[in-house]
Amino acid sequence: MGFPRPVRPLALATLALACGRPTPPPATLTATALRGPADSLIPSGPLGASIRRGRALLAATRDSLPGHVGNKLRCVSCHLDDGRRQSGSWVGVFARYPQYRPRSATVETIEYRVNDCFRRSMNGTALASDGAEMRDIVAYLWFLSRDVPVAPAQPSNRLAKWGGLTPDTAAGARVYAAGCAKCHGSDGGGTAVATPLWGPHSYNIGAGMARVRTAAAFVSENMPFDQPGSLSDQEALNVAAFVNAQPRPDYPDKIHDWPNGDPPPDVAYPTHATPHR
Repeated sequence: MGFPRPVRPLALATLALACGRPTPPPATLTATALRGPADSLIPSGPLGASIRRGRALLAATRDSLPGHVGNKLRCVSCHLDDGRRQSGSWVGVFARYPQYRPRSATVETIEYRVNDCFRRSMNGTALASDGAEMRDIVAYLWFLSRDVPVAPAQPSNRLAKWGGLTPDTAAGARVYAAGCAKCHGSDGGGTAVATPLWGPHSYNIGAGMARVRTAAAFVSENMPFDQPGSLSDQEALNVAAFVNAQPRPDYPDKIHDWPNGDPPPDVAYPTHATPHR
């Protein structure tokens, strides 16, 4: 039996770096209001249990699925507030799939998209598309799309503004030392309260966060964790460029990305279709 289809519009944002989840101060909660259905709407019975287990898997990904996670991130490291934060929101995602994506040049299912994050952002391996873990994760994503109409993803130019700025990694290093190192560590390797941003335990080169503009947008909207929005656009771009210039795991299959030769301008690696980028 399939999930009921969603039916009233809310918002969607992209996937993709971030702190762990210390309790934010009231000012942060005001600046980053949550969206999506209330937990009181989770049904009882087996469907409700599946939704709650899916949320738990996304919140404790490495501990729950150690065979599929190759770093020290969790899904909610990037999708804050259990995927309800406007930046990186999962609200409405279920209703947007299947969809065509240029990176693979294929029509992707929601299961494919989830596994793409496991392979890239989690630097791990794919889940069985018909397994219990995938079923429960998709159940939670379905719940967050409650009342959202089934419709194609709307075109977005939210990353375009970064094209007018030139990143400065030296300036980014200063921003990092002043505002990021206290949580993520001076070596970018993470601490007890925040995730690694580079090195062997972070996202790999094929992850969405490895794109400077994507990372800049995330930083601008969410960081520093206790003062989101306090960085200028230039500062956010600089620190994103600095972080993404540091070593991280490779993703060998990246060579097959954007097979039609249409990668975004901030993709940092060559592909078969664009060998000289």
